[in-house]
Amino acid sequence: MSDARRAAPLTGTARPVAPDAPMAYHPRMPQAAQSLRHPRAVVHAARIAGVALAAVLTAAPPARAQDTPESAKAKQDVLWAQMEDSIRAIARGTDAVVGVAVLDLTDRRTFALNADAAYPTASTIKLAVLAELYRQHATGTGARLTDPYVVEAKDAIPESDILGGLTPGVTRLTNRDLATMMIAVSDNGATNLLIDRVGMDKVNAMLDGLGLRVTRLRRRMLDLPAARAGRENTASPRELVALLDALHAGKVLGAKAATDEFFAMLATNKMSYLPRLLPEGVRVANKPGWLDGVRSDAGIVFVPNRPFAIAVMTTFGRDHPQLELAIARIGRAAYAYFDRVGRSSALGRTMP
Repeated sequence: MSDARRAAPLTGTARPVAPDAPMAYHPRMPQAAQSLRHPRAVVHAARIAGVALAAVLTAAPPARAQDTPESAKAKQDVLWAQMEDSIRAIARGTDAVVGVAVLDLTDRRTFALNADAAYPTASTIKLAVLAELYRQHATGTGARLTDPYVVEAKDAIPESDILGGLTPGVTRLTNRDLATMMIAVSDNGATNLLIDRVGMDKVNAMLDGLGLRVTRLRRRMLDLPAARAGRENTASPRELVALLDALHAGKVLGAKAATDEFFAMLATNKMSYLPRLLPEGVRVANKPGWLDGVRSDAGIVFVPNRPFAIAVMTTFGRDHPQLELAIARIGRAAYAYFDRVGRSSALGRTMP
């Protein structure tokens, strides 16, 4: 068809069509289009189209969220793997057997390295003695924190830095005072008094009740004949973390007030390894221990929004400063993960 023909004007006179009159049927026009030639049909079709469009819009999927739990966890998995790599590298570089257990008290994720073997606990076993003392006090079934004791001359043994300097027959203490000495300066004389007062069998029964089989109190402090006879106080990193977890969850002491008081005692300022490389002001409730060839530390690090339990145990060591530094570095590697996650949004932005 030429341009001239396409542009030619229409001729003839148009006939007016009544508003309701049907338009003429054209045999080549599709039936749907034929029906739309009626004005009322056009209005009706528009209404149908509007309803259909609304249905489509209503059924459309919601806008994608900024992040999903799965995506957030995937990013945290990367950071967790970095933490694991760091801890493994520190352990490999330490001239000793190193066992580690870390538990995220928020999402229950666990890291374990040589964590199920029995290790000598040294003074870290005092954590279990303290737990049993507080359990008896909380349940009213034995020793009380307020029970009095008058110091005797026989109580002074090596490494009783406080108890050994008190005046026998005159100085009056409570079990809480003895517990403070046991935790703050690891006083062995005070520990032995508490073991006698709460009962070694009761400490082990409490551990049995939590399903802990490796962690065991078999002798008093500095009982070398018992140690030479094979009666050693032992634990595994995994079980120490399990004990701390049970205490933190209120499964041992019940009431929150009793649990809070226990961890306040355990957080008493002391010389230890886990907090050594952490920022000033980070609250750590822990109990270290040391013997020849052995260094250990276990506790809860109360990182804001992301607390975690950790136990590091070493044995067959030769270089004691190296063992102590290894525990501190492992503590710092774990802290770096929990501090970063605790400070960040799900997308990873560090929040003010």
